Amino acid sequence: MAKLEEQISRTLSRGMSLPDAFSRLFVWIEENHLYVDTKNGRIGFLYPEHEIKSGWTKYGRPGGTNIEFAAEGNANLKYWFGHERTEVMERLCVFAKTGAEGSMAAFWLDPNGQQKIVHLGSGSGSTTVCVLALDAVDFLRLLAIGYDEICWGDQFSAPPNAGSEPLFSVAPNEKFQEWLRATFNVTVPSIGLDIVPHPDDMHNASSKDAFNRWVAANVA
Repeated sequence: MAKLEEQISRTLSRGMSLPDAFSRLFVWIEENHLYVDTKNGRIGFLYPEHEIKSGWTKYGRPGGTNIEFAAEGNANLKYWFGHERTEVMERLCVFAKTGAEGSMAAFWLDPNGQQKIVHLGSGSGSTTVCVLALDAVDFLRLLAIGYDEICWGDQFSAPPNAGSEPLFSVAPNEKFQEWLRATFNVTVPSIGLDIVPHPDDMHNASSKDAFNRWVAANVA
């Protein structure tokens, strides 16, 4: 089966490119066998699938952030936006599931043609709609912080597990953190707001986030 880089690259809209940091991440995922092949394509993780399915232990769930990388593209965004307008659909490309309730991360071409990484909350769970990162390395730094999922923007003002009972804590993915630091010579922030300044709700009429405002102007 084709590798993650190839599969996701095929779904990119015109004017988009797969960031080099993502290419390196997908190589790391596949070298560490952190993926499964399905009839719909390859799905990549940040830690072994059996750890996702093993559930909670007395120390919490191991592995850090639960995210699934896959070649989604924009084919299903018509259900999210309530229309199929080409000028809207072609500005987006979904590349990951950020939450078990259906939230997504996508590449977005802003009105100036700049590619950014954004979040589309499912609406049935997370309602976070915002720019997650201006570049790919910062997105990986957000993942390295260790939140259970990155779909809950209201948690970004505090470190992972803040206020949680020990039983429900999520252990950081230290191997991923070490790889990130060594590969890109960057630090891992302590909170999500260090990367995501405006993790706003989709119903926020006064959002300071550029993507949130763009969505509000283009959703049916």
